[in-house]
Amino acid sequence: MTAIAAAVALSLPISLCNSCRVSKKFQGVKGGFGVFAVLGEANSLGPSDKKSPWSTLFDVEDPRSKAPQCKGRFLDVYQALELARYDIQYCDWRARQDLRTIVLLHEKVVEVLNPLAREYKSIGTMKKELAELQGELAQAHKQVHISEARVSAALDKLAYMEELVNGKLLEDRTKMESSIAAPYSSTSTQSLDTMKRPRKSLDVSGPVQPYHPRLKNFWYPIAFSTDLKDETMIPIDCFEEPWVLFRGKDGKPGCVQNTCAHRACPLHLGSVNEGRIQCPYHGWEFTTDGKCEKMPSTRLLNVKIKSLPCLEQEGMIWIWPGDDPPTTTLPSLQPPSGFVIHAEIVMELPVEHGLLLDNLLDLAHAPFTHTSTFAKGWTVPSLVKILTPASGLQGYWDPYPIDMEFQPPCMVLSTIGISKPGKLEGQSTKECATHLHQLHVCLPSSRNKTRLLYRMSLDFAPLLKHIPFMHYLWRHFAEQVLNEDLRLVIGLQERMINGANVWNWPVAYDKLGVRYRLWRDAVERGSKPLPFSKPM
Repeated sequence: MTAIAAAVALSLPISLCNSCRVSKKFQGVKGGFGVFAVLGEANSLGPSDKKSPWSTLFDVEDPRSKAPQCKGRFLDVYQALELARYDIQYCDWRARQDLRTIVLLHEKVVEVLNPLAREYKSIGTMKKELAELQGELAQAHKQVHISEARVSAALDKLAYMEELVNGKLLEDRTKMESSIAAPYSSTSTQSLDTMKRPRKSLDVSGPVQPYHPRLKNFWYPIAFSTDLKDETMIPIDCFEEPWVLFRGKDGKPGCVQNTCAHRACPLHLGSVNEGRIQCPYHGWEFTTDGKCEKMPSTRLLNVKIKSLPCLEQEGMIWIWPGDDPPTTTLPSLQPPSGFVIHAEIVMELPVEHGLLLDNLLDLAHAPFTHTSTFAKGWTVPSLVKILTPASGLQGYWDPYPIDMEFQPPCMVLSTIGISKPGKLEGQSTKECATHLHQLHVCLPSSRNKTRLLYRMSLDFAPLLKHIPFMHYLWRHFAEQVLNEDLRLVIGLQERMINGANVWNWPVAYDKLGVRYRLWRDAVERGSKPLPFSKPM
């Protein structure tokens, strides 16, 4: 003789849909709700002597007796994390109590609608009871929505605190003040945005300072191999010094100072003659190691111009502009297996390279900035996160199917799932059938100029590579996207030079950009080992 009432289609934080057999659905009842009556083995609706199947769900200890005593105290990150975890426990318990209320009210509704009970009640009495139950049920549903909001706010707080602890971004830079009251003493939820957040000591303001020499002690990609033919030259600026690339007699690339030792004429205005770069002024010729091997119309002197270590690997040419001995290995910038390179583009941009890296490591701006290009039609998510390991310069974006990595000293690699253009939310890159892989190299030409090398690869449509003039189409699209960014980055660069802090208030989706800035600060301070870096 068992009768069980089950709640129907409730938007609750915990699912209660594991019910038994549904016997009958009553409809047309005044009061605005439908009820399922679930019958037991004997198909009778008498009172039950068995324990409710929901009892284990609601039999949870009240956590209020274990509340941390923290009101009015200063907390460190770990204490704040424990407080956030208690918040979750309390909100869970509160939600279970609200749910118990709704289940009991539904059981009362079933009891009122019981065919046997109706025989002994007048229509007026039934209407009155149903009206009262409707009011109580509406109030219970309202309380559940409040509990849901509390759970959501508590989860946001917990995620934020775990980010601080696991990411270890603050490390003696954090001063935290907490005035979080116990959640049961408040009738409204507290938004994460109104919490007293710890301020990260990150100041990027004022005129761009001269580059620190330690930042030069890395291998920098400066050109694509396909752009450097046997008798061509590529002039570049790197760390505010002029250089020129050309190939020697053996076909290997070299990088020498773009200034003739004789009269300081720019060498790139000349030509390449038998593996030597020839000055257009008086014909002096220099090898890839900077030695002058030919001086027409005069006696040959022992003259040499500065040269840099230069290597070629995986379709890119690299230089080592620092004074320290170069490392023996180069990082790999190749796209993953199965991708075909479709475009290699070089641009000179009028912004400091760090600001451009900040922009590339940020995807949250896409639905606001790139409304005419790749993010056209994107919705604005309620929450954007970059999920990273506790120590690393890579991660994946949620809710966008994009994996991203900062590769020191100045490279950003990203893989984008593009199986559903314009509707990227809710998928990871692994769930997408087709992908686009991007490489951005931001070479610091000067304090207000960046040489950008962009490589784009696809794991589908390999025939696109053989369509005439397709390269121009890719370049046009890349310039459109960059122009959407540039007008903003140039604007914030102007304000930075005038004293504004461009990292005034970092939030959760700024994590990769913040880690790049912390890595760069550590390089300039000479820290060993460098934070977040992977071993070579």
